[in-house]
Amino acid sequence: MAKKLVDSIQMEVRTTQPCRKEFDFTVPADVVKSETANTLRDIAAQVALPGFRPGKAPVGLIRSKFENELKDELQRKLVYAAFELAGKDESLDIVSCGVEGKPELKFDEEFKFTIGADVAPEFEVGDYKAIKVEIPVDAVTDEQVEERVKFYRSAYGNYTEVDGPAQAEDMLKVNYKSDFAAPEDASPAVKRQLEAENTFLWLSEPETIPGSIAALTGAKKDGEYTFEATYPADYRESALAGKTMKYTVKVLGIQRRSELSDEDLAAKARVKSIDEFRDMLRKAMEQENAAKNHNEVIDAVYKKLSDMVEEFELPPNVLQAEVQKELQKIARETVKSEEDAEKFKKEIDAHRAEAEKAAKAALRKTFLLRKIAKLEDVKLDPKEVDAQLREMSRYYGYKEKEFRDMLEKNGGMDDLQLDLMNAKVLNLLAEAAVK
Repeated sequence: MAKKLVDSIQMEVRTTQPCRKEFDFTVPADVVKSETANTLRDIAAQVALPGFRPGKAPVGLIRSKFENELKDELQRKLVYAAFELAGKDESLDIVSCGVEGKPELKFDEEFKFTIGADVAPEFEVGDYKAIKVEIPVDAVTDEQVEERVKFYRSAYGNYTEVDGPAQAEDMLKVNYKSDFAAPEDASPAVKRQLEAENTFLWLSEPETIPGSIAALTGAKKDGEYTFEATYPADYRESALAGKTMKYTVKVLGIQRRSELSDEDLAAKARVKSIDEFRDMLRKAMEQENAAKNHNEVIDAVYKKLSDMVEEFELPPNVLQAEVQKELQKIARETVKSEEDAEKFKKEIDAHRAEAEKAAKAALRKTFLLRKIAKLEDVKLDPKEVDAQLREMSRYYGYKEKEFRDMLEKNGGMDDLQLDLMNAKVLNLLAEAAVK
């Protein structure tokens, strides 16, 4: 049935601009009439009307009572068949499409409508298999290992009470209060940030309160200190972003971390000796260097690939959507308050230009790698997507199903699959480039 319907539709293809096609479809009146009857029978078999057994109501009554549902289902069926017909042309790499305008379907009459489609750009990638890069992996030195050991001696060390003035990296037990009036609807986090008792402030980055390191280095137990704090414009709590206020801090105690001995550090790391800990660190650092080197190789390979390929046109609707996505990303990173929003609006042209530049670079990379994926028959296994979802859900603290549902709802699943496919192609190229 579906194949017969597809074969009954007439199609003409027009090129309206680079990477843009329009498909004009005509469904003859007799086909519309036949499909109307078929769809009507399908609906009649599923509905029940008072006085009639299920599926036994007269089709004429069904048609008059469910005319809108009939028309919607019929149009859906015809348009779906048109999409199927357009997809049969393997020479067209369609990346996005949709019905143009609002076509009007009338029962038993010829039905005409247009589907607009963005198609992948056409270009030559050249001899990408000949790309070679040489980037040596950095060696791990004994000095670097010792520096890492020293870091862990301190990081795993215990805090103990100390006398004398506070130093950088100390932990202070304090009471503090600001002169900023919290909004009525302030969150508990904002309220804690403005006033707290018997809490701790670390004299290390990132600062709990802006300016606290400079103000409280040298502070003494039982001393009271006042300083001015200015929160950054992108501070995580929008109620405080960009605000300047005065804090009064009472120091209740000073604690300092002491470095661990070899024996204590080995015990903390659950190894038999400090030498075993050094070996463990060296292997981890070598893996870090290998990962860094791999990323450098990938960057170098893609740069050579991109340099080989001339500029090409990008699908207009896809580009517009990508520009909008980049613009939203910029807005999320820069707008933290009403003042930021007003500033963003005033600078919208500059932000849009920045978004367009990023969008074009991202799409160029996507289509270059998409082309190579087709040439090399690279495909994404659903198991690879599942594995990545499991890893990401654990990292962000979600149940896997919840995380998947969230991505599917906000469109993130397409981005995830695209990132995985791009990475797969780049890894293939990088592996060949270093052989």
